[in-house]
Amino acid sequence: MCSLCEMQNIFSVVLLCFHATASAYSELYYLRMLRSREKMERKKMEEENQCKRKLRVCVATCNRADYSKLAPIMSGIKMHPDEFGLEVVVLGSHLIDDYGNTFRMIEQDDFDIGSKLHTIVRGEDEAAMVESVGLALVKLPDVLQRLCPDILVIHGDRFDALALATAAALMNIRILHVEGGEVSGTIDDSIRHAISKLAHYHACCTRGAEQHLIAMCEDHSRILLAGCPVYDKLLSSNHRDDYMDIIKSWLGDESQESEYIVALQHPVTTDIQHSIKIYGLMLDALLSFNKKTLILYPNIDAGSKEMVRVMRKKGIEQHPNFRAVKHIPFEQFIQLVKHAGCMIGNSSCGVREAGAFGTPVINLGTRQTGRETGENVLHVRDADTHNKIYHALELQFGKRYPCSKIYGDGNAVPRILKFLRAIDLNEPLQKTFCFPPVRDCISQDIDHILETQSALAVDLGGTNLRVAIVSMRGEMVKKYTQPNPKTFEARMQLMLKMCADAMQDTVCLNCRILGVGVSTGGRVNPQEGVVLHSTKLIQEWSSVDLRTPISDALHLPVWIDNDGNCAALAERKFGHGKGVENFVTVITGTGIGGGIIHHNELVHGSTFCAAELGHIMVSLEGPECSCGSRGCIEAYASGLALQREAKRLHDEDLLKVDGMDMKLTEPITAAHLINAARLGNSKADAVLNKASTALGIGIVNILHIVNPTLVILSGVLASYYQAPVKRIISERALDSAQKIEVVTTDLEEPALLGAASMVLDYATRRIY
Repeated sequence: MCSLCEMQNIFSVVLLCFHATASAYSELYYLRMLRSREKMERKKMEEENQCKRKLRVCVATCNRADYSKLAPIMSGIKMHPDEFGLEVVVLGSHLIDDYGNTFRMIEQDDFDIGSKLHTIVRGEDEAAMVESVGLALVKLPDVLQRLCPDILVIHGDRFDALALATAAALMNIRILHVEGGEVSGTIDDSIRHAISKLAHYHACCTRGAEQHLIAMCEDHSRILLAGCPVYDKLLSSNHRDDYMDIIKSWLGDESQESEYIVALQHPVTTDIQHSIKIYGLMLDALLSFNKKTLILYPNIDAGSKEMVRVMRKKGIEQHPNFRAVKHIPFEQFIQLVKHAGCMIGNSSCGVREAGAFGTPVINLGTRQTGRETGENVLHVRDADTHNKIYHALELQFGKRYPCSKIYGDGNAVPRILKFLRAIDLNEPLQKTFCFPPVRDCISQDIDHILETQSALAVDLGGTNLRVAIVSMRGEMVKKYTQPNPKTFEARMQLMLKMCADAMQDTVCLNCRILGVGVSTGGRVNPQEGVVLHSTKLIQEWSSVDLRTPISDALHLPVWIDNDGNCAALAERKFGHGKGVENFVTVITGTGIGGGIIHHNELVHGSTFCAAELGHIMVSLEGPECSCGSRGCIEAYASGLALQREAKRLHDEDLLKVDGMDMKLTEPITAAHLINAARLGNSKADAVLNKASTALGIGIVNILHIVNPTLVILSGVLASYYQAPVKRIISERALDSAQKIEVVTTDLEEPALLGAASMVLDYATRRIY
């Protein structure tokens, strides 16, 4: 028994040890799992924090003018500290006593200045500008290396900004360029465009500037049409109750609203002597005009010293009518501009900011040549005496103009912040340019100055294949026509042969071919130069790369688009659409097609089937269309549809009427139907009335969707449809759309001219 008890005790001890060990192992396993889970959660949080880390944005400002544009962006960035980290670098004339030490206003605006770089070499001549750029390039690398920004924001067109862009680009720092793409009349133009080529992203102010950047081969996806940031401030808070106190503090207690002039003139570095002459004439005109004048000293560009000497020689600084100042805080300056009787000079403020107030402006000389301006700006390009400037003062002083929003609508900063948030830092830093496609381009070593710049245009029709040499003015220098072969191989072979023959003839015709444009039916991807799906008139023509064989054979860039789009492009360049921002072209021929120009741009759509106007449905139970649907405009109003109805009436012996000449052997066409209706055939008239109504309703739908200024009818049936379409619009369109003009084209070959315009617009650096 004792032995049994001992065994039971031993077993109990072993069991207890086992439980204790199991419990220890279980606890250890639990702790390990807990640590592993914590480690995974920490790693996940680190990854999330890495993804959500602040975008380090460095804003560099060089002078009082660019700070006024950058300050709203800086404020927007500062208001989102969880998303952005802001660093401010100050250089250039901000740090010079003679120009007001304007860095202090940045500090007064509660921005922390991370770095101040003295980069200006005094001298105010061309050599000093170059030396200043060199000094900035020496000092900037240390600052940028220390700050290590994700993106550097640069404004405008100053030589200081060029140094910033050069340093950042060479140090692989992404650059956002504000106000690129604009055009003016000095060396600033070249500097601005140089910065655009160095920059990775662009925030431009006007649609024209956006188009210029695209024409400069910048990537469209990296261009933001934001508007001018300063307009956010001008349009939201431009009124101050204390504006009279500001006017009196700068011009004296006797000063009155709209009874003074603001003058601000800078040197033109590419023509210093002429700008000094204009400056002297401006001062003479202001002295003669005898009004209170607030005159600001010129900027630091080459020639400014000479301008100051002219000012002092004429006694401006001591004259009772004048108040000469080096700097005015921006918030006060805009109030002075807003309430002035006139602004005169060549500052960009006159052609940009002053437009927001409708202040009359006299722009002198060539410094702002090419800038987009509102109706408030009167230009004096040149003058030999001060009389012309004086007369301009008489015309402009005291006027008021409507507010101009060419440069912004007050929402630039939110757009720019959204743009910054969308920047993917994992994208390759190396920027790409969107050049027109060229295959082994061969330069010809000949003097082509006297040659006629031309395009080779190809129209791939269902019946005929046509090639033409088209000059810059839209003249058909020579045209070639051949029946379009039925097979794919024969069609390609004939097209290349006709193009090659035309190229040989260009030497004798003294033409220089800039490229090849192709117009074809069906759906086209113009970016890739591929016909995706063609019409039933051209068989075996699907997913065809037209660009490659033509480019390889002729060594020229090639553009391809749908024939309806080409017709719209032809009207935009050579026809009724020239200078019209929004219009629609409707082709009424064998089929119904067309193109839409919206804000001066051709609308392609996401899958390149925009403007398939012939397939707008106007009836749920209409006749069958070639697209497979029913009730399309094309099923009612196309040449094929009218021919079908003419044959039906002819088969029923209902087509011919007295006075109608028809040969037994001739094929029945739409022309017979129209002729019969004109001779009183009620059946034919009913068919045409239905066709006209269908087309008119379709165009009414277009007017209500796109709201163009103009509708252009093209094709063989255009003249017949014009009057009925106008009638349908007047009966069925909304009141706001009833006055839209409907015209017929004056162009004889819209498809060929449109194909040529693709070449001529892009090859001469306009945008397509």
